[in-house]
Amino acid sequence: MAAIEITGVSKRFGSVQAVSDLSFEVAAGRVTGFLGPNGAGKSTTLRILLGLVHSDGGNATFGGRNFEDLSEPSAEVGAVLEDASFHPGRSGRNHLRILAAAGGHPASRVDEVLQLVGIADAGNRRVKGYSMGMRQRLAIAAALLGDPEVLILDEPANGLDPPGIKWMRELLRSEAARGRAVLVSSHLLSEVSQSVDDVVVISRGELRASGSLDQVLGQAEGGVTRVRAPDQEALGRALSGAGLTYEADDSGALLVRGVPPERIGEAANEQRVALSELVGVGRSLEEVFFELTGSEEEE
Repeated sequence: MAAIEITGVSKRFGSVQAVSDLSFEVAAGRVTGFLGPNGAGKSTTLRILLGLVHSDGGNATFGGRNFEDLSEPSAEVGAVLEDASFHPGRSGRNHLRILAAAGGHPASRVDEVLQLVGIADAGNRRVKGYSMGMRQRLAIAAALLGDPEVLILDEPANGLDPPGIKWMRELLRSEAARGRAVLVSSHLLSEVSQSVDDVVVISRGELRASGSLDQVLGQAEGGVTRVRAPDQEALGRALSGAGLTYEADDSGALLVRGVPPERIGEAANEQRVALSELVGVGRSLEEVFFELTGSEEEE
């Protein structure tokens, strides 16, 4: 059973259909990127999952259980939403002590998570003196207090500098390596592509793609294979004979769109054409994201 299951979830706010029949899963031991333009329904989906918003239909569960049915919520699910808030007059350490007591976690866990997120030296300072990046680390520390099996992070890199973003990437990977399910929503597509195993892309509240990162990059149209042979004319005839269209790039290599390298290799082999190059040209997550969702933010 998946660690997180979203099944047929829908939610309307007045005339706005925020989420429409959305379904996807998040597996344990993997980092899943939850992507979409502003207004796509990501935050609404996360709030439904965490029991903060009631859906109009469908189910959003952790191992088959709703959030409100979890016996020890903070020990099972740790979450950071984009609008995390703190009492400005409390120190970071006292903030975590209150949460630890409320969740039934040992007091020793406070210093452990402060150390883990890299703000142990600032633990006794008041939160009002924290930078945005330090506040973000404190929010993540709070999510980790119960050593949860599921970690949900909404825009976790907000306010983090480049070293902080690298630290975040390593944290996500280490939590997944420990068998945790990690669901992370982010607009930093280049960073997501380095951090995640799986991707869920939504737009206008509807699912556009879901699967491993490689699968999603391959789902969008326009994948290109570059092929070259000592005898380019013979290669061109072999491709045409197999019903494949191609174009030449500036270097003279032939580009075939929408066809996997294996199929092109087969076509060349059938005509006994030796190849000197046969490679799928990778596409960026950003290219596929815009293809799946469009480049405009959504209302």
